[in-house]
Amino acid sequence: MTQIVTRLFDNFSDAQHAVLELERVGVPHGDISLVSHQKGGGHAVADVREPHDHTAGDAAARDAGVGAALGGVIGAGGGALAGLGLLAIPGLGPVIAAGWLASAAVGAAVGGAVVAGAGGIVGALTHSGVSREEADVYAESVRRGGTLVSAKVDDDLVLTAQTALDNTPYVDIAQRRTYYQGQGWTAFDDRLDPYTDAEIEAERARWR
Repeated sequence: MTQIVTRLFDNFSDAQHAVLELERVGVPHGDISLVSHQKGGGHAVADVREPHDHTAGDAAARDAGVGAALGGVIGAGGGALAGLGLLAIPGLGPVIAAGWLASAAVGAAVGGAVVAGAGGIVGALTHSGVSREEADVYAESVRRGGTLVSAKVDDDLVLTAQTALDNTPYVDIAQRRTYYQGQGWTAFDDRLDPYTDAEIEAERARWR
């Protein structure tokens, strides 16, 4: 059996680091997914923080194909980060994404497998076992410039994967939901226009 381990990050380089940490502890790169809003900058691959037991050379070799993969095909070899490509997901606009979650979000949206109004990313998350309440916050946060990392992890590796992710600063989902609700937000709505570059930069600046 597998479980879904998910973290939200305000900093893209922290999300990259989290992906490498998951791979370091044995989570196959095909079971790891990353989704991040493409607009607003802040996606310099060179900013990635290597796992604590990797040398700079190891990290460089591992990520050698990331830059070339941007705009490429999801699922390319060389680790989860090497599969990064550009996608359009309902309600989010253009995103940099890799892995099963991104593929499921696009497939669900195109195939009509998502409940009307739920949005591709929300449908993909809830279908994988994430609560609708959390999925809404994850999707809204990506819409506002955040980065989501989600992995399918075997039961015997869950605690190890969670510990590895805890080594990287991540967002407290309950606190972020409370903040959004204080602004009048209730749930993710894929019918709304994606955030502009200026709006995303303002959101990112808020959490720096």
